[in-house]
Amino acid sequence: MSEAYIVAATRTAGGRRGGRLAGWHPVDLSAQVLNALLDRSGADPVLVEDVFMGCVSQVGEQSTNVARNAVMASRLPDSVPGTSIDRQCGSSQQAVHFAAQAVMSGCMDIVIAAGVESMTRVPMFSPSSLAQKAGLGFFQSPGINKRYNDVVFSQFAGAELMAKKFGLSKDELDRFALLSHQRAIAATQAGAFKEEILPVAVRSPEGVDTGEMHMVDEGIRFEATLQGIQNVKLLQEGGVVTAANASQVCDGATGVMVVSERGLKLLGVKPLARIHHMSVLGHDPVIMLEAPIPATKRALKKAGLKIEDIDLYEVNEAFASVPLAWLKALGASPDRLNVNGGAIALGHPLGASGTKLMTTLINALGQRGKRYGLQTMCEGGGMANVTIIERL
Repeated sequence: MSEAYIVAATRTAGGRRGGRLAGWHPVDLSAQVLNALLDRSGADPVLVEDVFMGCVSQVGEQSTNVARNAVMASRLPDSVPGTSIDRQCGSSQQAVHFAAQAVMSGCMDIVIAAGVESMTRVPMFSPSSLAQKAGLGFFQSPGINKRYNDVVFSQFAGAELMAKKFGLSKDELDRFALLSHQRAIAATQAGAFKEEILPVAVRSPEGVDTGEMHMVDEGIRFEATLQGIQNVKLLQEGGVVTAANASQVCDGATGVMVVSERGLKLLGVKPLARIHHMSVLGHDPVIMLEAPIPATKRALKKAGLKIEDIDLYEVNEAFASVPLAWLKALGASPDRLNVNGGAIALGHPLGASGTKLMTTLINALGQRGKRYGLQTMCEGGGMANVTIIERL
């Protein structure tokens, strides 16, 4: 079978809601990433054959095929198409899979997989909430309600169910949240993100450059303390989940360039990593967030690997209960998990998080001289993508 290689990867630093990226139209922000991938790979723009872009809230500024719109705002020629992908939080990880499948099949040689989400300008749940307000109905159909006994699917309820099922206390969740910040602080201060972050100008609400550059993840709380995290109110009475031990709302754009063997020769570059395995699995949509566990087990089996063979893992910190349950179920080493912090500290820009985690994973493997990395994330509807890469 033909191989798929990653030759360039980059991301913007995360922006808080209403923060340093709020002045960017998401199309223009993602165009900056597309341009940066051209610069980093040295690719002639005309050689790019497609752009797959993850985005969850495809409405307003992110509607009408945000991927193609990003192409039109970038240096890529009109000949480059684009398609937008919604696999919920795994949208841009799925974009990587589609890009890899395209080059492995021999249909294409040079493809970009990317993601964007401006959670400031297009708030979470916008597609469904706006439709309901307009009287256009709700996504849960009578057929779904009949099958699942009228359960209202909720990621917040799922996080509580995960904590209960795996015996995780609030103290464990809070301590993990603090660790996420501590690792992100250490990585930032050591310059670990320097190679992966694309500096972009800070813009005013009117879209005018302020002269400042955004280069540091805005969600990191450098003053974080366990007591401060513990004092944040519960999202549900009697529960264990708080805003402090869950991922942060975040603005951001991210991307990777995926090529075939022929693409490597056309570009004359050395690959950063090879995609060793990719798969996706559906699971229980009620608990919703547990899917990374069976998905990882199946992926390792299909790849002929054991968890001990994986040097680093990126498991998205949608809620602290997810990576902690994953560690418990897989018997994995906590020292290899989200070594530069995760979404609790760095933010979770929904559809952009897949290629964000991939970019960080590739760089972390390189900095540590490690070989195999595994990435997975829970997704709305009870799904999970798993990608295993080999650093080259």
